[in-house]
Amino acid sequence: MPVDRLHLLIPFALPSAAVASTALSGLNTPALDKLIARASAGETVIGEDFQRTLPHERWVAQQFGVTGAANTSAAADEAPLAPYMLLADGGTPGDTAWACVQPVHVRIAHDHLVLIDPAALDLADADAATLYAAAKPLIEELGVRVVAPTPYRWYLASDTFGMLTGASPLRASGRNIEIWLPHEAGSGKRSRAWMKVQNEVQMAWHEHPVNEAREAHGLPAVNSIWLHAQGTMRPVQSPFARVRSDAAATRGLALAAGVDAGTAPSTFAAFTASASGSTGTSGTTLVELDPFSAPFIEQDWGRWNAAFADLERDWFAPALAALQAGELRTLGLTLCGDTGSVDLTITRGDLRKLWRRRVLASLFIE
Repeated sequence: MPVDRLHLLIPFALPSAAVASTALSGLNTPALDKLIARASAGETVIGEDFQRTLPHERWVAQQFGVTGAANTSAAADEAPLAPYMLLADGGTPGDTAWACVQPVHVRIAHDHLVLIDPAALDLADADAATLYAAAKPLIEELGVRVVAPTPYRWYLASDTFGMLTGASPLRASGRNIEIWLPHEAGSGKRSRAWMKVQNEVQMAWHEHPVNEAREAHGLPAVNSIWLHAQGTMRPVQSPFARVRSDAAATRGLALAAGVDAGTAPSTFAAFTASASGSTGTSGTTLVELDPFSAPFIEQDWGRWNAAFADLERDWFAPALAALQAGELRTLGLTLCGDTGSVDLTITRGDLRKLWRRRVLASLFIE
């Protein structure tokens, strides 16, 4: 095997202990169970209920040196990844402070507003581009620079936002948005500049033909925008020789560090086949796999369970076989929930340590 060290980063693989029995019902993952049982434990980050960033975002930011160690107060809730996302999307961040902005649907509940997972919008490229075209001049009239290298991710630059911080959309999805709305760091106050931008866009999209057509087809209206990940690009270094991920932030960090970056392969076999044709195969390859985000946010544990079965077949079983055959020297696992994460490392020698008995449920975050 050309690449002998592999690290898998898997967001939303660890539900809370409170739902463990439901999430694990019918789960059959013997290869993963063996890998977890025999692994050497690394860092465990518990996290907190009201952190505005997600553990996998903080993990990649820390790995590439954008922030400090997870156990320092300065980095406890930092993931200023927007400029790296912009880089991955084909933009040029420079030394400007950027925030990522996404079109979203905010649903009116009984006595509060709830953010819906942006991925659930099923928004067509053409419709997203049309909505952006309606919003762009209104934003620019307020003195805010905006670029949209993709229809679904815009990037805003404005000194008037100051130290504005926002929550990751998936951190706030499904919840009352009041505590997750962008605010000024330190003071906790809402930014009037951002509220003005948001209000102008909301008014422009109210009864917009795109939304009228969506509602006629039973789809949620795109009725607001969500700001997050604000930061300025800093020099970074990669602990990985190669990075494979569908996440713009992770790919952007790799590009900023000058290492080989690409999309995530669908299977372990596809990964090894692509690696066999590459040069310079020493070092660790980071692969980020994310089949869990939507079912986790929606609390759809049947679909979450099915995604685990797919990973068992496509990744865990063949990776275990490669370890047993000596074709893979080291496998790292970073399993994340919505507040914390667990690092594990498995070598071929670890597989002979039969006294180790760790189980998946023991990793679930309280």
